[in-house]
Amino acid sequence: MRAVLDPSLFLLVGAAVVLAVVAWVKDPGLPWLGAKSGFSMLWFILPRLIPALVLAGLVQVLVPQEVVSRHFGREGGLRAILIATLAGVLTPGGPMVSVPFMVALAHSGAAMAPLVAYMTSWSLFGMQRIIAWEAPLMGWHFVLVRVVPSLAFPVLAGWLVHVYYAD
Repeated sequence: MRAVLDPSLFLLVGAAVVLAVVAWVKDPGLPWLGAKSGFSMLWFILPRLIPALVLAGLVQVLVPQEVVSRHFGREGGLRAILIATLAGVLTPGGPMVSVPFMVALAHSGAAMAPLVAYMTSWSLFGMQRIIAWEAPLMGWHFVLVRVVPSLAFPVLAGWLVHVYYAD
């Protein structure tokens, strides 16, 4: 687990402070409205985030580390990258589901290449986004034109990590 006081926390706090000052200069009531809006989002996300994190923790303790290492470790090679790519396509939900799942895999012995392939695939081909947004708004023709040329990207990203990055 990473430390609570990492650089990303300082970056987020700094950005929030800067934007709060900008909002206050514009109108002294805006920071309060922004905070209320942010807490409203928190109450929407929190009920989903807690089970997602519990799920990720359960995956980490229920799936034997040897299984993850064998199928998604450095020796997994192209097969691990392909399975991770497929898992990324099939993972439902937003980052509240995919990121904790990815962290659980990382803590259970998955190599960097399959993790990169998984996240790249989830980012490019999230089925929930395609079904709920892209196809209804842009049509299936657009989805096919976008997806088919992009199919190689998660595999290529995972392979490049496997070749050039030592775990």
